[in-house]
Amino acid sequence: MSMRRKVDLPSKICPVCQRPFAWRKKWERDWENVKFCSERCRRAPAKPEGGA
Repeated sequence: MSMRRKVDLPSKICPVCQRPFAWRKKWERDWENVKFCSERCRRAPAKPEGGA
């Protein structure tokens, strides 16, 4: 199997920090359920939409 370039990997937007994050090998089997870019974001409460 040939190497894939990082730009060719799927990505998502983290709901906490609003930054894009790319697919990782450790998420290979569970990519559909991955929502957060890191443990820090997973533990943090989500920021409210719209704000005042």
